[in-house]
Amino acid sequence: MPDNQQFLIALGGNLPSEAGKPADTLRAALDRLVQSGVVVEAVSRFFRTPCFPAGAGPDYVNAAAVLRYHGDPQTLLRVLHEVEAHFGRDREVRWARRTLDLDLIAAGDAVLPNAEGHAAWRNLPAEQQAMRAPDELILPHPRLQDRAFVLVPLADVAAEWCHPVLNKTVSQMLEALEPDAVDEVVAL
Repeated sequence: MPDNQQFLIALGGNLPSEAGKPADTLRAALDRLVQSGVVVEAVSRFFRTPCFPAGAGPDYVNAAAVLRYHGDPQTLLRVLHEVEAHFGRDREVRWARRTLDLDLIAAGDAVLPNAEGHAAWRNLPAEQQAMRAPDELILPHPRLQDRAFVLVPLADVAAEWCHPVLNKTVSQMLEALEPDAVDEVVAL
């Protein structure tokens, strides 16, 4: 991995933290990342996204950011998890309501752990996605191409980033989504 590599992250939350409402938590988390040695190059607008499944909790606030960091993806992931924990993130239930979610979406054009491993997670059936978590870092995020709440904010800051496996830009992946899914992601 090159020194001071560019990373893409998605931010989200739908519960208050010690920093305040979810939007306040996202801003405070970005500040905390800077204190941890991460350079925040760009931050998207903040968006409101309905909780999934419908009625499971308050709407989410989502955003995306472009970062520069001197370490490898695994080290940055540890930093992201430390920031989440600082703001009260509990990782006991997958896809549960949360104070803060910082997802590492991409590390430049890296494919981790390798093309085969990435394909296995990208093609995992939806019912298994909710029940299984990888024991190693998968990059780019294996479901980023399916998620309007990631792609809409990412289009603000990295519209031309090209997925190294799918060979599509963020803009192209966003255009391929169902319009109803995209319309649910509303700028605050």
